[in-house]
Amino acid sequence: MTSNVQSLKDFLAGHGRLALVEVAATKGSTPRETGAFMLVSGSAIFGTIGGGQLEYMAIDKARQLLFSPLEGEMAAKRSEGVGRGSTRPKKMLSTAAATPPAGFATTLPARGRDVSATLDIPLGPEIGQCCGGRVEVLIRLVDATLAQALVAAAEAEEAQLPHVYIFGGGHVGQALASAVALLPVHVVVVETRAEALEGMPNTVETCLTPMPEAVVRKAPAGAAFVILTHDHALDFLIVAEALKRRDAAYVGMIGSKTKKATFRNWFLKSAGGSEAEFARLVSPIGGDAVKDKRPQVIATLAAAEIITALVTNAVASAAPHPAPRGKAMAG
Repeated sequence: MTSNVQSLKDFLAGHGRLALVEVAATKGSTPRETGAFMLVSGSAIFGTIGGGQLEYMAIDKARQLLFSPLEGEMAAKRSEGVGRGSTRPKKMLSTAAATPPAGFATTLPARGRDVSATLDIPLGPEIGQCCGGRVEVLIRLVDATLAQALVAAAEAEEAQLPHVYIFGGGHVGQALASAVALLPVHVVVVETRAEALEGMPNTVETCLTPMPEAVVRKAPAGAAFVILTHDHALDFLIVAEALKRRDAAYVGMIGSKTKKATFRNWFLKSAGGSEAEFARLVSPIGGDAVKDKRPQVIATLAAAEIITALVTNAVASAAPHPAPRGKAMAG
């Protein structure tokens, strides 16, 4: 399994001199949020700050800083312990320390003298974009300390990713794993058949087990469970276990209205389930608005449904809960 953290490490190790390009502040409508960043080398980039002319301008300036004669001279001075500084950029640029953006300063070193340049870009006709907002971009050279901080921040972010468990590695399971693997989630495909796990994306974790329902019990809070095995009876066991998890963000099962009705009857009469628990089941996955049963179509619709549920659950979990009402304590 190749993670985003590993991809970052590989980029840092394999592209020589690098510049960090980071969205430091935004105003109005912008393509990316404060804290979004990308790494720029002489021939490649890692990440994005939103694309378009904004990104092209930032990449161009980053490469100017990477390879300008003045920067080379100053880098030599820094290595000798003479001093530290930054280039004097041209139009729209200034060398200035800036307040770290919220949510990023806790994981990366304070910028101060490490800031190389600031771009203050209006996203209007001047640059061929029509977002209408304004973006401040900070560019600084990546040294060993900053590289370590980037990796640490990525590791912390990855540890907090919501989990998506896909039970079943058949045609739809393969397609869904490929679709969901593109999202900011940790994907686990669970199977009872070893051959069904072959060909999964390298960013997906696989789990071969004779008791997939046991995986549900060990899953972290806020996880999504998508059940689409080769066996309806096994589907029912896994779904029943998932519906017992009140902290699950999403429980979905592939199938028809008939399959859902059959499951309901079994769940209420034989599995000890309740109507309230059953009401949380999403089936069929992906909804029924689009009448197309091709695996790739089902996977695309289900992926959108799953990420919506995960984001909604995260927002609800982060919201402050009102204090319980009760009798006032005597003073």
